[in-house]
Amino acid sequence: MNQQNKSHQMINHLNSKNWLIVNRRQLKKAIAELAHEELIEPKLKTKSSTLYTLYADDHNIYYEFEAKRLILDHWSIDENSIVKISYEEKEELDLLAFVLEFEEQLGISKEVCPTYLEELTSTLFSQAYKLDNQSFTAKELVHCNFQQIEQTMIEGHPCFVANSGRIGFSGIDYRAFAPETVDSFKIVWLAGHKSRTCFSSVKNLTYNQLLGQELGAFTIMNFNRQIAVLGKSPDDFIFIPVHPWQWFNKLALIFAADIAEKRLIYLGESKDEYAAQQSIRTLFNLDKPKHYYTKTALSIINMGFMRGLSPNYMKGTPVITDWINELLEPDEYLKECGFQMLGEVATVGYTNQYYEKLGTSCAHNKMLSSLWRESPIAKKKENQSVMTMAALLHIDHNNMAFLPKLIEASGCSIEKWLRAYLKCYFSSLLHCFFKYELVFMPHGENVILILENNIPTGIFMKDITEEILVYNRELTLPKEAQRVFVETTDEMKVLSLFTDVFDCYFRFMSAIFNEHTAFSETSFWKLVAECVSDYQENFPQYKEKYERYDLFVYEFKKCCLNRLQLKNNKQMLDLADPMDSLQFSGTLLNPIASCKELSSLIKI
Repeated sequence: MNQQNKSHQMINHLNSKNWLIVNRRQLKKAIAELAHEELIEPKLKTKSSTLYTLYADDHNIYYEFEAKRLILDHWSIDENSIVKISYEEKEELDLLAFVLEFEEQLGISKEVCPTYLEELTSTLFSQAYKLDNQSFTAKELVHCNFQQIEQTMIEGHPCFVANSGRIGFSGIDYRAFAPETVDSFKIVWLAGHKSRTCFSSVKNLTYNQLLGQELGAFTIMNFNRQIAVLGKSPDDFIFIPVHPWQWFNKLALIFAADIAEKRLIYLGESKDEYAAQQSIRTLFNLDKPKHYYTKTALSIINMGFMRGLSPNYMKGTPVITDWINELLEPDEYLKECGFQMLGEVATVGYTNQYYEKLGTSCAHNKMLSSLWRESPIAKKKENQSVMTMAALLHIDHNNMAFLPKLIEASGCSIEKWLRAYLKCYFSSLLHCFFKYELVFMPHGENVILILENNIPTGIFMKDITEEILVYNRELTLPKEAQRVFVETTDEMKVLSLFTDVFDCYFRFMSAIFNEHTAFSETSFWKLVAECVSDYQENFPQYKEKYERYDLFVYEFKKCCLNRLQLKNNKQMLDLADPMDSLQFSGTLLNPIASCKELSSLIKI
């Protein structure tokens, strides 16, 4: 494809019609989430129960819209009702203009604002592409396969307004490497000298076994021959898979000294084609779906972080995988729930001696590492299908929600389907929390649902070693796994469930039922409460913990994700002490608190 065609293809989704639509949709989300976090304060119009006014820093500029306040202070806004008035004149909706108009209320600094606006523009760019290239309606998506569903997701993180920043990608990079563009690519392989490279794996997997599966004997022989031609011994090198963007834009330049001295050798591209997943740096092997995912460092800024991988963390990753597998895999209740993990079975990390001296938190120290993670295709049964749990929040461009269509296709009632889902998902999390005092990061992109006839029968949990937290000091952790232990208050421990599950996931699921079905949000939360009570009845031995970590408490602190990003959109959290970095504002009424009496039925 010539340069002119590439340029046209890169921007052909950008037109005034698309731009107006995605600005309106993303502004709806911005108002809803920023109001939820109490950064802005819409006021109910006099004598109205649904019409709100929102004043900018300059009160001559304001917005009006129809909205309902749902459980957990969720703002259900009619996007078609949003109107902007500026100095008595009606204006088109513009997300970036909105941020600048509310700059003071949002508390965004002059240093952060330009990059934040760039992230918002990139998010709108992505939304416009998805609008122009919707492959499947919500109804059609029910019959799609794992990767088709993965690539059809349009929302991104449900809480973050700027959730597709990808700062560092060009327009051409976007078309080549974004998951929604459905464009496959080959990964690049390098050889790193053992003096700078560390390979680690779980107990039952060797380096040669891994390479034999991922590359095959012919490619290994070819790569070794290339090393030998340079006068080097293949035995002195370890193979490293890298994202092609990372190679061309970062490694070839920043690691130039290592390349010149033949400590780092370019070997070539993979034979297999890969597809980016929603997490963008996790790559799925399209040619051999049962092979491992490959997760690579990708030095772009996306949703509050530079997406690198630390070679120091990589050393301990397989150890954590072995430890958590030994802890949880024998658990009979987790088996009953259908809970499984996608193990991060091997890692490789290369150290750049120049940047190593600047400390492990330096982004340049996280540019050349990779890991291999089990594929759900290799672990599911023949009669099972899998899909990202993010799909349950998916609403297509025709405003049709996927979840009701999936339940309809299952032949179950909403109540029966939800009971099955909660048993797989929430009961598993409850057990890990109360029995082991261990939490995951269980958002939609990190959980893969296992279904039979469109009914949930289990889940695969991923992103385990980077995002697991252990609160239980009585658990014996290997030395290499000590970083997953966190000491904090009881309130902060249970807030992991309230924030990650209730506020950041169930809040949106409940709203979908309220807006797209006759199943009320009250009915949804009663089932959640019942799930908790059933678990507590089944495990009365943890009664003391149920009182200590009370899931039926009247209210809980509201953790605010957009506040984090508005404060520092290059590194939202101090990864060495993530708990201390969190931002809070006010409290949320616990939607299952009124069901407290159910928990008193526990038989001791």
